[in-house]
Amino acid sequence: MIGIPETDTLEHARISANVNTGYQLTTADGRPARLAIIDADNNIIEAGEAVAREAWNVCIAVQKNFWIGQGHLVIHSSPPGSARASGIEVLDLPGTTSKPDGKGGDE
Repeated sequence: MIGIPETDTLEHARISANVNTGYQLTTADGRPARLAIIDADNNIIEAGEAVAREAWNVCIAVQKNFWIGQGHLVIHSSPPGSARASGIEVLDLPGTTSKPDGKGGDE
């Protein structure tokens, strides 16, 4: 999905998030709430802060993998421009600022 997805669609709960604290979960009237994983028989398998943290980490991992696949995020095995002793190639993309002189890879 490209673009900003629709949010605030839940009738009885609210989910918000920021990069510093992860998810914030409340009821529609503002009382604290928590995430839970519920199986097909309506048994609560896990609930609470650990579930919220795991869901947040999965969300971040998906986003980073997308950025890597699109070429917007490049993982270097050593500082850009250094010798490649590890044998892993360092990728410089056009328009990036990964060279030691601060110039992009297309100069």
